[in-house]
Amino acid sequence: MILGDLLGIPVLDSDGGRLGKAADVRFVLDGAPHQLMSEARMLGIVVSPHSAASFLGYERTNLTQPWPLAYLLQWRHRGSFLVLWEDIALIRKDAVRLRPGFTRYSPALEDLDQGH
Repeated sequence: MILGDLLGIPVLDSDGGRLGKAADVRFVLDGAPHQLMSEARMLGIVVSPHSAASFLGYERTNLTQPWPLAYLLQWRHRGSFLVLWEDIALIRKDAVRLRPGFTRYSPALEDLDQGH
């Protein structure tokens, strides 16, 4: 699957209930840098219950300017959360299904411990 194919598809809980759409993907860089950078590893996906459009980086910073744009994006993505890779049970071309008991994290990565 191409990463772009994942964005915008429905995300379902373990019972098939719709949680939202895959709006973004989070990566982390692991290990020592190689030629240009370290190896990238997918940390998880960001699920947005209201929109699959981009956050434009407003979820990861304290940007508040220009305020109309910041306000619109915060409102549009209210209720969004990050689901870690280990909580994803299945990825198909038409949906992502999560494992029972998955954990919702902040899309800003504020509530993740350093172990991930």
